[in-house]
Amino acid sequence: MKKNLLSLCLSLSLMAAVPAGVNAAQNDASIAPVISAQTLHNLSWTPLVPPVTQDVTLSTSGVQINQGDIQGAVGAFALPADRGSLEITLTSIATGKTVYAPNVLVLDEQMRPAAYYPSSYFPYEKPGIVSSDRLEGTLKLTPALGQKQIYLLVYTTKQDLAETTQMTNPAKAYAAGVGNAVPDIPDPVARHTPSGMLSIKVRAEQKSGNIMIGQALSFNSAEDAPAAAPVVVGQSPAARAAAPAAPAKPAEPLLSDSETYFNDAIKKAVKAGDVDKALKLLDEAERLGSKTARKTFIESVKH
Repeated sequence: MKKNLLSLCLSLSLMAAVPAGVNAAQNDASIAPVISAQTLHNLSWTPLVPPVTQDVTLSTSGVQINQGDIQGAVGAFALPADRGSLEITLTSIATGKTVYAPNVLVLDEQMRPAAYYPSSYFPYEKPGIVSSDRLEGTLKLTPALGQKQIYLLVYTTKQDLAETTQMTNPAKAYAAGVGNAVPDIPDPVARHTPSGMLSIKVRAEQKSGNIMIGQALSFNSAEDAPAAAPVVVGQSPAARAAAPAAPAKPAEPLLSDSETYFNDAIKKAVKAGDVDKALKLLDEAERLGSKTARKTFIESVKH
């Protein structure tokens, strides 16, 4: 029990550096894709050891998944979970007037869904001097302690295949880049396809990432561990057309009396062995702007 609590303290210490924006990520398991365990275990997972940049061709003759909304070629990658936080830049390169719209499902060491990045997380980027039209996004992940590796599954969906991406005419991009007048010419539209070209760049860093992957506590077996709902990053397909929400206003610091109330309650819960209650109190206190609740929890567990 003491070992488990110390592991949790270490995990919480890592999470203290996580930006506040991560708390806005939706915990909606209904949006995450449903893929059978057998399908996941049958995939050939390509290892990516940071620092690394790898180009990947997803072809219709290669590995595919056709389950539920998932349709077409997929990329399956295994990353080390014992090298600190991981920063992963995923680029889907447009070829001609076609592009692969990527979604990413992150799985922990036991291949349980831990985070979900829909295709809306990978917006269109204009071509540059050394880059072409592309869809691109960066994932920042922190594997929980005790894991050896985590997994990334890249795929596209039936809904993505029914959509297109508005690109920028290369002549417009060039004119804007050199400071000339931008010509009034039409922009091309890229059709989404079940295959495409990806580039994946992975680097490890000591700073904590945005999303914690895997369970912080140790269990006797994988079956004993509770299945956490996947974190959904970015907009769900139904919300893509909605106006962007206003940025959340930072919480005001708690009044001294409120800080004392939460800290005392956290200490009592830990002393009584009710860690779940202590964690709920910690979450509520930090949501309200507490600056001392996390330190109080960690110190209470250590003692």
